Amino acid sequence: MSSDTKSSPPSESEKTLPPEEYLNKINEVRGLLGPLTKKSSEYCSDAAIARYLAARNGHVKKATKMLKETLKWRTQYKPEEIRWEEISREAETGKIYRANCTDKYGRPVLVMRPSCQNTKSPKGQIRFLVYCMENAILNLPDHQDQMVWLIDFHGFNMSHISVKVSRETAHVLQEHYPERLGLAVLYNPPKIFEPFWKMVKPFLDPKTRNKVEFVYSDDNVSKKILEDIFDMEQLEVAFGGENSDSSFNFEKYAERMREDDLKFFGNTSVVNLSSFDQLGF
Repeated sequence: MSSDTKSSPPSESEKTLPPEEYLNKINEVRGLLGPLTKKSSEYCSDAAIARYLAARNGHVKKATKMLKETLKWRTQYKPEEIRWEEISREAETGKIYRANCTDKYGRPVLVMRPSCQNTKSPKGQIRFLVYCMENAILNLPDHQDQMVWLIDFHGFNMSHISVKVSRETAHVLQEHYPERLGLAVLYNPPKIFEPFWKMVKPFLDPKTRNKVEFVYSDDNVSKKILEDIFDMEQLEVAFGGENSDSSFNFEKYAERMREDDLKFFGNTSVVNLSSFDQLGF
């Protein structure tokens, strides 16, 4: 696949300001949303509404409906209240973690390793994914609102993934975290993954599908995708990079996540709403 358009983020002004054509539509969405609670209003900044509009191709009513569903989901699911200690069991094998490096555009990187699946609970797996997404968003730099996923298929077989969990994953990410994915790199997916990909593709909207790149370590053309996006000196050796010190260490990662929980939420069990200013909502 070509990476000409997928790996290049928008310009600085496009990342920090809503597209001009959305300015009036943002106000229309606000009008349709009606009165909001203080908590819900934290997730309805101009930038957030612009992302929902982008996800629905500028359609005001569809974007409003989507955002309302997210507000309802956040009220019920309370993703901002998930703490490291609750989901640390899911994290023990490094099946999802935020890398120490960013890409060349400052985007946080979530590394995913399906072969490291270590639990049987779909609910626990989704809750862990949500925690990882919230943490990555909290760590976005001021000029950036998207992230990169690096999915490593080393040791993968079909027993490591579930169609049910994959469907729910696609639903949560597309419906409640629109336009947060900048690029997803599938690194060395085996032939046996192809039938699964065919099953999952219908559940992905076209925009999401177009952000997926297949990269193979023995293909110099596809390897250039990573070279264009990453400083190879910082990228893990597992992905063809030169950094041999960045492999996952659970104890060190647990310390990082506890520090993040303390940094963003303090010692309280429920987050202070002001912390979500950093979420870009």
